[in-house]
Amino acid sequence: MEDANMIFEVENPVCGDQLRVSARIGESVSEIRFRARGCTAVIACASAMTELVTRKRRGDLARVDAAAIEAAVGGLIPESKHAAVLCADAVRRMMSEWM
Repeated sequence: MEDANMIFEVENPVCGDQLRVSARIGESVSEIRFRARGCTAVIACASAMTELVTRKRRGDLARVDAAAIEAAVGGLIPESKHAAVLCADAVRRMMSEWM
């Protein structure tokens, strides 16, 4: 399979956090980058998300959920848990658009 580029955005309309993700995918995620607009927790979770999905195949992405992202950053206070959910939404979006 030839690598393809994917670009998409997810956002939390309640708090206004935004995450723009670009990824190069083929048999697996070979490269992923993000641009975050929001709280520090979103930036930390997005960074952890990129580490968790790099070199993963589409089927393996289902294990990258909000709990896995939160664990990767060492936990979040209740007010910041939305950051892990936003990043998990990005992973689900990547899975749905992966051809």
